Amino acid sequence: MSNVQPSAAPSRGAEVQAGTPPSRAQPEPARLPRHRDAHAFVPAPARAVFARLDDQTRLAEHMGRPSAMMGGGRMTYDFDEDRGQAVGSHIRMGGEAFGLRLFVDEVVTVREPPRRKLWRTTGEPRLIIMGAYEMGFEIDEDSHGCDLQVWIDYALPDRGWARWVPGLAALYARWCVRRMVSDAVRHFSVASGARSA
Repeated sequence: MSNVQPSAAPSRGAEVQAGTPPSRAQPEPARLPRHRDAHAFVPAPARAVFARLDDQTRLAEHMGRPSAMMGGGRMTYDFDEDRGQAVGSHIRMGGEAFGLRLFVDEVVTVREPPRRKLWRTTGEPRLIIMGAYEMGFEIDEDSHGCDLQVWIDYALPDRGWARWVPGLAALYARWCVRRMVSDAVRHFSVASGARSA
């Protein structure tokens, strides 16, 4: 159902929508050396898929529930007035994993409904096994539904023991993008089944 590509790929960089006020535009970021992605067919029109994934609480709902990958912890969200649904909007996440406090501030850099969206960390993320990252999704529609791809480009932490164990960051990145894709497939598969029943 999903196909994770383990090879490295350059960051897509920052872009802004036409007409974005200069004060909200983001500078060109540094490239991030590591990459994971997942993709699958989703039985729904692109606009419906984009609308669901544009809501961060739905896109990353796996982060809001305790899990083994989070060491039994979970993350909560703090949105600005645009709720992460406009270029320049901030999404702040806080919580804990393995008993350690976490915090990350993300900013939306590209939003092109119903085709794609990108966001990336700002400042210095307070994470355990991963440093700065950029994430995004792309949607290609056909007559039966759409193909969804979710990806992450990331760096290892600048300090701490985790930078010497890159496999942990790769494992987490793969889990995260696969969950985002599989959650979307499951949601729209259930909705499609309910309509046809």
